[in-house]
Amino acid sequence: MRSASELLAVHHLVAGYGDAIVLEDISFSMDAGDTLALLGRNGMGKTTLLSTLMGATRLHAGRMQFAGQDLHTLPSHVRARLGMGWVAQERDIFPSLRVEENLTVVARPGYWHLPRIYALFPQLQERRKNWGHQLSGGEQQMLAIGRALMLNPQLLLLDEPLEGLAPLIVQELLRIIEKLTRESGMAVILVEQHARQILPLTRQALVLERGRMVYQGPSSALMADPALLEVWLGASTSASNLSLTTSPSSLS
Repeated sequence: MRSASELLAVHHLVAGYGDAIVLEDISFSMDAGDTLALLGRNGMGKTTLLSTLMGATRLHAGRMQFAGQDLHTLPSHVRARLGMGWVAQERDIFPSLRVEENLTVVARPGYWHLPRIYALFPQLQERRKNWGHQLSGGEQQMLAIGRALMLNPQLLLLDEPLEGLAPLIVQELLRIIEKLTRESGMAVILVEQHARQILPLTRQALVLERGRMVYQGPSSALMADPALLEVWLGASTSASNLSLTTSPSSLS
């Protein structure tokens, strides 16, 4: 039975692309406001899981429910209207629209509106009249996150938001993501290869190995076990210079 606070439930999911199966027997749930680190080496199914939640893959078996509604029959745009916001690894901003147009073209009523986005990302306000293609990689990532927030989602999916960015930009985005997970009330699934950067920001963690779950539990427990981090993620046993020193968020 679904609890009153449960937002997302995935039951024995099997999914992939066409006849090729990538994910096998994936089960997990998240409450409203919860935070999940989705971890694994390259090619282990992390992006495929986010794509499946958004309806961009083929579901072979299992069930997905969001806010009590079955997802498997719903197209991606309906899932977005239900309250799922996706920041894809490719960012997918509109290069021929200005920054402000990128933000307002998808806006839905709610807590997140233009002044709040500009307060979170002052750089975007400074560049609000620039075209999307005129932004740096870090600014494009900020714009992609800001655009997803303008949907006012209940669940935000962030796929490798730190990839390819300069260390100073990574630090800035980590602080912003930490603020979102702590203060926004949204549920967040955060995909990242560098576990030590995001485990302190999340309450629970899920590790994929060849499309199967090999760990599901508290982020703090995984963070405290260097041997598991090394076996499943190849993570250094010493803390990353880019990781935050905050304690794990405990949103539920």
